[in-house]
Amino acid sequence: MKMKITETVLRDAEQSLMATRMPTSDFEGILDRMDQAGYHSIECWGGATFDACLRYLHEDPWERLRIIKKHMKNTKLQMLLRGQNLLGYRHYSDDTVRRFVRASVENGMDIVRIFDALNDLRNIQTAVEACLEAGGHAQGTICYTISPIHNLEMYVGLAKEIERMGCQSLCVKDMAGIMSPKECFDLVTALKQAVSLPVFVHTHTTTGLGPMTYLKAAEAGADGIDTATACFSGGTSQPTTEAMVYTLSQMGYDCGVDSKILKEVNDYFEPIQKKFLENGTFDPYVLSTKTDALVYQIPGGMLSNLVAQLKAQNAIDKLEAVLEETPRVRADLGYPPLVTPMSQMVGVQATVNVLLGERYKNIGKEIKAYIHGEYGKAPGEINPELIRKVLGDQPMVTGRYAETLEPEFPAAKAALGDLAESDLDVLSYIVFPQPAEQYFEERERRRALVTSYTIEEVR
Repeated sequence: MKMKITETVLRDAEQSLMATRMPTSDFEGILDRMDQAGYHSIECWGGATFDACLRYLHEDPWERLRIIKKHMKNTKLQMLLRGQNLLGYRHYSDDTVRRFVRASVENGMDIVRIFDALNDLRNIQTAVEACLEAGGHAQGTICYTISPIHNLEMYVGLAKEIERMGCQSLCVKDMAGIMSPKECFDLVTALKQAVSLPVFVHTHTTTGLGPMTYLKAAEAGADGIDTATACFSGGTSQPTTEAMVYTLSQMGYDCGVDSKILKEVNDYFEPIQKKFLENGTFDPYVLSTKTDALVYQIPGGMLSNLVAQLKAQNAIDKLEAVLEETPRVRADLGYPPLVTPMSQMVGVQATVNVLLGERYKNIGKEIKAYIHGEYGKAPGEINPELIRKVLGDQPMVTGRYAETLEPEFPAAKAALGDLAESDLDVLSYIVFPQPAEQYFEERERRRALVTSYTIEEVR
C-alpha cells in the first residue's frame, strides 16, 4: 500500500502559523535536500504567498517560483488556486485566468489544486481547462464544511462533476480541521466508490482531529495526505510529516520518503521558526488545540490573520466575541465554506459587527458583491433581510459572473506602461494592483540606487 506525502512547509504551514511572512532567502538553502526526500509533491506557491511576496516581502512571486523549480528536479511542485478568483479576492476575466494558469505551469508549476470557495464548479472550469491545455496536472477540489445543507450525497455529486471536467485527481480540502475520523472514512469510502480519480485529503490540526482523520483516510483508501515538517506543524497547520510517516509505515504503508532527510529538513527550519517566534510573527496562540473550531469552523490561516488584525487594532480582547459572531454571519450568508476568500470576507464582517457594536451597520464591498451573486451561487439561502439591505430592488446575478467580464489584460498593460517588464508583471498587477505597483516602483528605485553607486565608483 502506498501513501503519497505532500509537504506544506513552504505554503500552507507557514501561512497558517505565521501569516505567510517567510522570504525565499529563508528556505532556498534546504531546497536541494528537500528534492531528495521523496515527497510526492511540495506545496510551495499559491494561497497567500503571491500577495505576501508583493505586499510584505518585496519579492517577485514569479521569480520565487522559478527559484524553487530550479532546485526541484525530482519533486513535483504544487500550488493552491482559487478558481476564478485565482490568488485574489474577486472574480477575474476568463482571459486573465487562462493567462495566469498557463504562466504558472510555464514557470515551473506541476500540480494545480483548484477550488471554488462556494463549491460552485462553474467557477473552476476555466482554470481546469487552462491547466490541462498547458500540460499541468489539474487537481479538482471539494471544500469540506459542516452545515445543515452539506452532506455525503452533495460531496459525491461534486466529485463526479470534477471527474467529468477532466481533472486528474481529487482533493478533499478540510480548511478548519473539522472533519472527524468517521466523517473522513465515510467520505473517502464513498468517493473511491463513485469516481476513479486518486483521492487526496487535506486537513489541519486546529481541533486536534487531524492525525486521527488521516489514519482513517488511509484506511478508507486515500491516495495521499498533506503534512508539515515538525517545527512548522500542529495547531492551525497540518499534522506532522515525520509522525505520520512513522505511524503509517508501521501500518504497512509505503510513504516513499527518506526519514533521515526529513530530519535534516526539520533541523534546517527550527532556527527559522525560532526567529519568527522571537519577533512575534509566530504567535503561540495558533499552536494550541481549539476544539471550539468544531463550532466556529475557522481555518488556520483565517485564525492567525484574525489574531494579527485584532492585535493591530488593540482589540485582541474581542477575539472570543468575533469567534462567536463568525458562524452567525456564515449562516446569514447561506453557509459558505470558510475558505479563502470567503473566510476572510466572513471574518472581516464578523469583526466589524463586533467592533461597531451593531450587526451589519457597515457591510464590506466584498460581502455586497457576494450577495449580488458575483462569487457564484450561495450553497444555501441568504438571509432575506440582508439581501434587501444590500440590493434593494436590484436583481441577483444568477448566471456565471465571469461571463460578464471583459478581458482585463490589454487595459492593465497600458496602465502599467514602462513599469511592466513582462507579461508576468501585468498579471501580478491585475491580481493585486496596489501591492504590485508599489513593488514595481520600489524595484525601479533600488535599481536607480545601484546605478548611481556604480557611477560614483567609476568616478
